[in-house]
Amino acid sequence: MADGRMVDLNADLGESFGAYTLGADAQVMQLITSANVACAMHAGDPRIMDDTVRQSRDAGISIGAHPGFADLVGFGRRVLDATPREVETDVVFQIGALSGFCRRHNIGLEHVKAHGALYNVAVADPSIANAIAAAVASYDKNLIFVAPHGSCLAQAGRDAGLQVALEGFADRAYTADGRLASRRLPGSVIHDPALAAERAVQMIDDGTVETINGATLPIQVHTICVHGDNPNAVEILKEVRSALAGRGIRLGSMRTVLNAAS
Repeated sequence: MADGRMVDLNADLGESFGAYTLGADAQVMQLITSANVACAMHAGDPRIMDDTVRQSRDAGISIGAHPGFADLVGFGRRVLDATPREVETDVVFQIGALSGFCRRHNIGLEHVKAHGALYNVAVADPSIANAIAAAVASYDKNLIFVAPHGSCLAQAGRDAGLQVALEGFADRAYTADGRLASRRLPGSVIHDPALAAERAVQMIDDGTVETINGATLPIQVHTICVHGDNPNAVEILKEVRSALAGRGIRLGSMRTVLNAAS
């Protein structure tokens, strides 16, 4: 659990590209406390990054970099055969790009959360996890490092001297080993707002999450994600917020939650 009664609520934003719009970012921003902004390698472009940072600042939410594999065609959900050095330098490149827009709009960059396939690979591959953590630590050791409970990614963040925010997913199913179920599997993406809200509360109140096969796993979370490209993202976030409030669970930024838990 976070500090027992407080959690951050994050979503992936800025994933439109050129003339193509993805997600209801303006509405989602009103319902979260932290935004993970695409850095133009898996999605987004300089104009989208600029707009998303400015709008997030105006909405009063924290901003994080959301680096992924260089895979616009596959939306960063395909595993690329990238070396650890390629991953490390690509992540530095993406953090730097978003940080520039943050500086332009007079707001600090708060966290880094890897995207899609890069995140999923790093969960179980220490070499990729360490490459991502090394990139973040070399750029700014004050950045919060987002990773799932019990993962190589979380351990890599700690080993690099970073403050780690443990993440759970309200709108994704888990496998028995605690990883996210493949999007190819039926039921891997949760569209029912009531079910997503129930899972969010369970993660915080009980410190557990149900797997796609009905088993129960232990989980610790400081931040809960709802994917911005989920077509029901706005409805899910509203239901999650309502359910959390009903249980007396407050929302706060990642840093606020981590500070309260320390």
